[in-house]
Amino acid sequence: MAKKLVIKVTAGADAPERCSQAFTVAAVAAASGVEVSLWLTGESAWFALPGRAAEFELPHAAPLPDLLDSVLAAGKVTLCTQCAARRDITEKDVIEGVRIAGAQVFMQEAMADGAQALVY
Repeated sequence: MAKKLVIKVTAGADAPERCSQAFTVAAVAAASGVEVSLWLTGESAWFALPGRAAEFELPHAAPLPDLLDSVLAAGKVTLCTQCAARRDITEKDVIEGVRIAGAQVFMQEAMADGAQALVY
């Protein structure tokens, strides 16, 4: 089993099931003791902002704020640099604990020994 799980979520409210699956897998992995790095890209970039996860709704799914909080507590959450820039999101705008980083950092994490990468 991989010791580190790197998850890139590319969907937000535009594809709610895919988005929820990514956050759910990240939260379950973190709760299971796996080192998790969740990357917010595309429309999921908005969830790096305070209160935005609370606006997300999907029947029969765990609340997105709870899933995000559990990943933040036990792992890393990163907002894609370019995705942030396209949405005029800066480091001062994001939830505490969310970092902004780019493709080079993603590749370092995804290619590290013992890492498994998933893209939703």
